[in-house]
Amino acid sequence: MAQPNSRLGTYIKTATAGESVQAFMPPPLPPTPPLDMRPLQKPLENANQALGRLDGLASLIPDTNLFLYIYIRKEAVLSSQIEGTQSSLSDILLFENEIIPGVPLHDVEEVSNYVAAMQHGLRRIAEGFPLSLRLIREMHKILLRGGRGAGKMPGQFRTSQNWIGGTRPGNAIYVPPPPDRLMECLDSFERFLHYESANLPLMIQVGMIHAQFETIHPFLDGNGRLGRLLISLLLCAKSVLREPLLYPSLYFKVHRAQYYDLLQNVRTRGEWENWLSFFLEGIEVTARQAADVVTESLHLFERDRKRIETLGRSAPSALRVHAFIQKKPIITIGPTAKALHLSVPTVTNSLAGLKKLGIAKEVTGNRRNRLFSYSGYLKLITEGTEPL
Repeated sequence: MAQPNSRLGTYIKTATAGESVQAFMPPPLPPTPPLDMRPLQKPLENANQALGRLDGLASLIPDTNLFLYIYIRKEAVLSSQIEGTQSSLSDILLFENEIIPGVPLHDVEEVSNYVAAMQHGLRRIAEGFPLSLRLIREMHKILLRGGRGAGKMPGQFRTSQNWIGGTRPGNAIYVPPPPDRLMECLDSFERFLHYESANLPLMIQVGMIHAQFETIHPFLDGNGRLGRLLISLLLCAKSVLREPLLYPSLYFKVHRAQYYDLLQNVRTRGEWENWLSFFLEGIEVTARQAADVVTESLHLFERDRKRIETLGRSAPSALRVHAFIQKKPIITIGPTAKALHLSVPTVTNSLAGLKKLGIAKEVTGNRRNRLFSYSGYLKLITEGTEPL
């Protein structure tokens, strides 16, 4: 049997649901024997460069809230889709406009909860609260409020055995640590959250933290979503990014089978290097894409702004509506008028001008409660967010 300090951890015989199973106890981080950093140097360098470019762009944007609003929702949608929800980015934007989307409401509520959990974590860290087990529980409570997860101990570490894959514990793909050994794993996990070593680059640590959280699987539900949420939260907490303008779940969604296989191979074979290489590539790809979308969006905004200036007397109010629809690319007339302190007829007229220019698109076909989208921008930001 592998020794407790090896990469493979140990197995503990436990009983659950009337069956005897082997639950996995992961060794504490960092791994022993240490990582072979040679194959990771290039992926690490590429990931750091891509993140640096994205963060640099964020410092040049006049208002990062333009992209923050969308990017957090994009990550929420993608992460939830990995778990099987059918909601798209457009669905969550409709939901936030109090329009019923064309998918199960529970799916959209799950995404909305993810957004709220992320915002709570960022706010707490900005206030000086440490990234800790307590904060993780707080975010989990928000993540599972209402909807399907409400009966699965929101905000509480599990007190019963869970498993991954299979129809029962006996044919599960993976059985996480038993509940009576859970805090032992979590205590060492929390220590590693604050681990500092010149020999272990930060991005490597973030990749390890995500994998270890998934392996411990400390909650009855929501582990995958919360584990992916921690990636962006850690990058902000460690000052790699000023804002969570990253959606790594896009890469994990596209390479979903490989994502799960590599996580499992860390447990069964101790293959940390393969997992980390994949993780770093995912960070690089999504950081580059996020930066490209920022750049393309800013060019689109500027082109459209110049076209709106040709509208004559109605241009000033149309420019204000255009600025608003950049922040919320699906809007209704009444709330927009209220937010901008403009009259309903002024906003209606402005949207008619934007529609005539092909900038805004009416998407409901209704005479009342009409919904308008910033179609060009929406096309840019929704790429890759359709359900699996």
